[in-house]
Amino acid sequence: MSTFEKFNFKTMDEIKSKISELGVNISLSEDLSPLAKPVKIGNVIAPNSMAILPMEGCDSESDGTPSELVRRRYSRFAAGGAGLLWFEACAVVNEGRANPRQMAITKGNVGEFAKLIKTADLSAKEYNGSDHRPVKVLQLTHSGRYSRPKGEAAPIVPQHDPLLDPKVGLDANSPVVTDEYLDALTEKYVQAAHLAREAGFDGVDIKSCHRYLLSELLASHTRKGKYGGSFENRTRFLLNTIKAVRKEVGDDFIIACRFNVFDAHPYPYGFGVDKEDCWKPDLTEPLKLVKLLAENGINLLSNSAGNPYYRFPQVTRPFDSPIIGGETPNEHPLESVARLFDFTRQIQKTAGHVPVVGNGYSWLRQFIPNAGAANLSDGSCSLVGLGRQAFAYPDAPRDIFTKGRMEPKKCCITCSKCTQIMRDHGRTGCVVRDSKVYLPLFKEARQNAMQNK
Repeated sequence: MSTFEKFNFKTMDEIKSKISELGVNISLSEDLSPLAKPVKIGNVIAPNSMAILPMEGCDSESDGTPSELVRRRYSRFAAGGAGLLWFEACAVVNEGRANPRQMAITKGNVGEFAKLIKTADLSAKEYNGSDHRPVKVLQLTHSGRYSRPKGEAAPIVPQHDPLLDPKVGLDANSPVVTDEYLDALTEKYVQAAHLAREAGFDGVDIKSCHRYLLSELLASHTRKGKYGGSFENRTRFLLNTIKAVRKEVGDDFIIACRFNVFDAHPYPYGFGVDKEDCWKPDLTEPLKLVKLLAENGINLLSNSAGNPYYRFPQVTRPFDSPIIGGETPNEHPLESVARLFDFTRQIQKTAGHVPVVGNGYSWLRQFIPNAGAANLSDGSCSLVGLGRQAFAYPDAPRDIFTKGRMEPKKCCITCSKCTQIMRDHGRTGCVVRDSKVYLPLFKEARQNAMQNK
């Protein structure tokens, strides 16, 4: 590992020099044409190879209905020109909401979701042409350990973890979620997928990343019963749920999975980690899971890593500045980026024809299209995903396609303020580039957090 540095590159030659010095596997291409290539996802065609990753705003109405801020966000994302819009975490049960404003689709509000889809499609056509229709996938989730449906921690865990339990107020005698609860939960995903289809989404994601419930199930080595212990048991809920959703929605509806490849968390509590060194990835099981997902009809994959609520946030999202009180990594951000790129490369190779959305790009700022085009060209991924960058620069895809570049002054600066708002239990977005809306919300959340200490 090398010394941490903030982003300070003005030219392609400068960043290439640093990449060479560090010896990391990151390529940059001046030919950006691969980004404009359409991508087949299930039975639907994304008009280009750029994607908006699921970025939660924590700002729906109390019943999960999309609010004005939600409609604004997805209108901006759609107008920005990406071929795939991966809509944010949508809770399948109330007790599994990560915050009181987390999105939730129900029989009572499915019509509002249909309006959200219509708004996004109209914005996409208005700014990108009448034939531009982005693929729209809704992420379905249960927050598990990090559930806060009423604003206070209300964890639902599949196993005890001595490192994570104290942080959510659990002790060794607290109950873990039962097999019966999990058996019944699959039907909740089925119901949510049915509603998503009714609303007009092209597909759903069975979210299994960032140590939420399904992600933690993949690592439940110490759990007893049919959902814990062996690899077969730990993957049982995810695979059974995918099969059940497929039976409900049919073959012409996308089923996606965004999942953790590497938890960076000690065994026996982490997935994709070496048993002796949690900082060392072991992708034996994650790659085995990818094969099973492909065999069971998954149409779209996106890999992530780490636990944003614990340590090593650079494993999930490389940054220049940590959240308040956070750690500065002991590695260069380009090393963090390269790790995520390598994960995607291995997942795409294993997934074969199933498209994989790459992540980890935001720290690269204006060089994102160069890195993305290089990864697409050599088969390291099928789509280039923008996360925090989309909060800051929702029209980045359109600028790439119309101007041939991203503007440095519009880019995300990876300052972690959007993450800070979430940690302060506020409504999140880009405080720097969208300051008129989100600077007041940042200040409000900070003030509330300080008062509640």
